[in-house]
Amino acid sequence: MPLAHIFFDHISTTPLDPRVLEAMMPYLTEWYGNPSSHIHDQGQRAVQAVDAARAEVARFVNANPQEIVFTSGSTEANNLAIKGAAAACAKKGKHLVVSEVEHFSVLNALPPLRNRGYEVTTLSADSDGKVDPDDVRRAIRPDTVLVSVMHANAEIGTIEPIGEIGRITREREVLFHTDATASAGHIPLDVREAGADLVTLSAHNFYGPKGTGALVVREGVRLDSQIDGGFQEMGFRAGTENVPGIAGMGKAAAIASSEMGEWASHLRRLEKRLRDGIASSVTHLHFTGHPTDRLPGHVSFWVEYAEGESLLLFLSVHGVMAASGSACSSNLKGRDEEDLVASHVLRAIGVPSDICTGSITFSMGKGNTEQEVDHVLSVLPGIVRRLWEMSPTYLDYQKKILQGG
Repeated sequence: MPLAHIFFDHISTTPLDPRVLEAMMPYLTEWYGNPSSHIHDQGQRAVQAVDAARAEVARFVNANPQEIVFTSGSTEANNLAIKGAAAACAKKGKHLVVSEVEHFSVLNALPPLRNRGYEVTTLSADSDGKVDPDDVRRAIRPDTVLVSVMHANAEIGTIEPIGEIGRITREREVLFHTDATASAGHIPLDVREAGADLVTLSAHNFYGPKGTGALVVREGVRLDSQIDGGFQEMGFRAGTENVPGIAGMGKAAAIASSEMGEWASHLRRLEKRLRDGIASSVTHLHFTGHPTDRLPGHVSFWVEYAEGESLLLFLSVHGVMAASGSACSSNLKGRDEEDLVASHVLRAIGVPSDICTGSITFSMGKGNTEQEVDHVLSVLPGIVRRLWEMSPTYLDYQKKILQGG
């Protein structure tokens, strides 16, 4: 009998650690005060919870507590970093540098800036998805106000050389933002060593609650708030703080700080078992991302002549939950069109969009097991073969082989 509910999509979210839920519960039930009402006991307890979480998240990434700005998640944090820095530094210049493999919450923050006269230089990535620091150096101009390159790519797993990029931006006195949504809690992140001025964090990506994130804002960096209202979060982000979520993020950060090394060792073993098994049992296979500089427990690949959404559906029938790596999505230029196009990340690393429709991302978590990996390996080859049998392009390929073409 197939194993049920094998969750291999931890790059999209992680389950809430029971210890995190326990830390949140008092602020959902007993201590429900608003931190802005700090005159009475309820408000004071809320302030204490937020301050304690701020200190934990700061220790997590080697920042100062006053540099942690809590947000509703990484999308808001990325928007605050990109738009806030651009607006605050407009007198210096209106030029930004970003990589072409960034998340949509970075890329889609740029068109409104372009409409206001900002210029954007987009950096290419190599076939492994890595950005060349020398390209960053060459792209920086006297009017450059911000460089944004993610720490690790969720879709293909590649870890970017943010330390080298940070040294360049410091030399050129340009702000550096890195989106660490996919990496924080899974690989070490020291904002001082990275030379990053702005760092995006997401609680639900390291076993914390959804709806809570943070932007690390290095002391002295100016940002224009993107939400008008009160003066919460040092004036960077108006709105009543999500006290239970913030308390949960603090606890998740503390747990990750102490247990991340153990998780990573476990995930590297599962990753090797899965990757080696797929390589030995599936042909017309192409792994994506850097082979070694990648997130632990992350295996991404595409299979010629096998459509990604169909792969996901058949895997789901066998109890396996994974991601398509955004390889097959509605054409964003016309949402009413039925065209399926390769993701912007896969196009950026040179994957041919006309045959790359079978992209899959397996991302494992601390609770996954070797037994679950073996189950995936037992069903995946048969699923691929079945899809080939249904594929006109694969049948054409076989005819050419038989004809000696």
